[in-house]
Amino acid sequence: MIRRSWLSAMTAATCLTGWTFTANAAPLPASNPFAAESPLPYHAPPFNLIKDSDYQPAFEQGMVEQAEEINRIANNPEAASFENTIAAMERSGRLLDRVNEAFSGVYSANTNPTLDKVQEIIGPKLSAHEDSIYLNPKLFARVQYLHARQDALGLNAEQKQVLDVYYQAFIHAGAQLSDADKAKLRDLNTRLSKLETLFQQKLLAATKAAALVVSDKAKLAGLDDAALTNALNAAKDRKLTDKWLLPLQNTTQQPQLAALTDRETRQALFEQSWNRAEKGGENDTRETIATLAQLRAQKAALFGYPNYASYVLFDQMAKTPEAVHSFISQIVPALATEQKREVRDLQSLIERSTPKGSTSFQLKPWDWSYYADQLRKEKFNFDENQVKPYFELNTVLQDGVFFAANRLYGITFKRRTDIPVYNPDVMVFEVFDKDGSALGLIYFDYFQRDNKNGGAWMSNFVGQSTLLGTKPVVYNVANFAKPATGQPALISFDDVTTMFHEFGHALHGLFASQTYPIVSGTSVARDFVEFPSQFNEHWALDATVLNHYARHYKTGAAMPATLVAQLKKAAKFNQGYKFGEVVSAAELDMDWHSLSASAPKQDVDTFEKTALAKMGLDTENVPPRYRSSYFLHIWANGYSAGYYAYLWTEMLDDDTFAWFEKHGGLTRQNGQRFRDMILSRGHTQDYGPMFRAFYGKDPDIGPMLASRGLADDTQK
Repeated sequence: MIRRSWLSAMTAATCLTGWTFTANAAPLPASNPFAAESPLPYHAPPFNLIKDSDYQPAFEQGMVEQAEEINRIANNPEAASFENTIAAMERSGRLLDRVNEAFSGVYSANTNPTLDKVQEIIGPKLSAHEDSIYLNPKLFARVQYLHARQDALGLNAEQKQVLDVYYQAFIHAGAQLSDADKAKLRDLNTRLSKLETLFQQKLLAATKAAALVVSDKAKLAGLDDAALTNALNAAKDRKLTDKWLLPLQNTTQQPQLAALTDRETRQALFEQSWNRAEKGGENDTRETIATLAQLRAQKAALFGYPNYASYVLFDQMAKTPEAVHSFISQIVPALATEQKREVRDLQSLIERSTPKGSTSFQLKPWDWSYYADQLRKEKFNFDENQVKPYFELNTVLQDGVFFAANRLYGITFKRRTDIPVYNPDVMVFEVFDKDGSALGLIYFDYFQRDNKNGGAWMSNFVGQSTLLGTKPVVYNVANFAKPATGQPALISFDDVTTMFHEFGHALHGLFASQTYPIVSGTSVARDFVEFPSQFNEHWALDATVLNHYARHYKTGAAMPATLVAQLKKAAKFNQGYKFGEVVSAAELDMDWHSLSASAPKQDVDTFEKTALAKMGLDTENVPPRYRSSYFLHIWANGYSAGYYAYLWTEMLDDDTFAWFEKHGGLTRQNGQRFRDMILSRGHTQDYGPMFRAFYGKDPDIGPMLASRGLADDTQK
């Protein structure tokens, strides 16, 4: 996932009514680390110097400085030119960018009450700041003047694209609305900004509070020693004596459900997850999201769109909600058939496993992972615990993720222990291009913390731009269980896949080669940005790559060929669930954002129940990956009406991998072609033509269904 900062390109501007900039604000003291460009390599944030108290004044002064820069551009007496208008906007706001990029990274991964308060105060002000730019009529007049004369300006291809991106951004932010509608927009955006912040804070607290506390160790039968130690340490961290604590990850299903033999414990853990933000009280998110959905629909109506999904999708590869629904409808028949088959298989296993004289039971969602794991062992002689000793985190990173990148793109990596980090868990590497030249920096923050948002993501501390003379400083964040002191970090194959996925985003950022920040690197549509990351997942199971990193942490021995074969077969197992939970979440997102402005505020439970019932899938046994009340992607992380992007880009990535297999697989020649035509292009071209130039035709769904083992599903 890509984590967007508040000021990411092409976000619709939001506003706090009545908030104004003051030109006479106190200058930022030189002692503030954000006052000047960082002297560290690549201008990396000086986290050793940054204090929590430094962020807010830097934000305040950064907005003042950029507001002054924007006013000078808007009021320039010279005729508008690309250089004095568009390029000038791209150069503006350097202080604000420095603090925003650092704060966004730390707030998401290592927050505390002080940073929570900064976010609460600054969020609406940043929204107002965006409106001060996008709703400035003089500034828009200059952009509009240039856009109308673009063919006569002698622009190169990237400049033409940048001009069009800016023009569309102004339109989409309300530059052409009437004054009355602009006032309505400001009011809506104020409320939306506050509610999105409120949702994020409620959810983080709710997830922490919903961790399952267990008093009897016997109720945790099935967990291995490492998991039990983690649970014991997690309880100690919260001052719980003689207890075990199972913290929740961000998804509906929890990893321990595959191992826990006690059905009551499984049910308790599942229900803690499912109901985490629906327990009433101050952390219940339902009222917040019902209001968010209603206000978003009203905002879309101001722009003449029938719903918020239509408003959001205007610049995506899919373009319209109808295209998204058509795409998903092609998946549902084969997927529904597979889900029915899997339910039959699991129910049969439950009945076969029930001791004689005991009463069997019907499959429930808290049983699925446990019995699916048992069935996988039965069918493929495969146990996840068999492969974990071959997946030590640092070995996977350096001998797997880095190795594949070197084979494909020729890049190399060097650990840097002299670069300050915001948490001791974080590792930093310098990245060098195929010719040995410096390419950028990458940070890795892999372990779970109570003050870290759930899931995994990538973003930038410094964006790439030749205009600004900056090279990329990117980071990958995840939520893997931290091992006990002195113990190896052994991870699951799902975690391995996450590492390859997020590094695919990192490659997209590291290979950025643009002049202008607004089209650089990962500044692309949601239904394109997940394409490079999901494509990179394929190399986790490539024979050459897997053999290089899947080494026993004690002996260094390669994973036996029989276990490799079992792992690869098991990778296509349980797709009715794995695929189904994502498809139903994508549909749930689209349903929420297909509400019209005239629709009443929804009862969240009723709305969700109705939405799930009409999907044509088994959403009772296979609930969505995220329930409405804890769907962070769509309520606070910029994926509103965009969660389908994971499916859409899976189609793109499977098409691309099929092309690679047809042309020799893991080769430098193929990697260079992909880098040149996709990874290094940013948003310098429309997505359809960019993909067709690489693939040779429009994307098709066949390779995706085949990759999931669903291509011949109707014959099962």
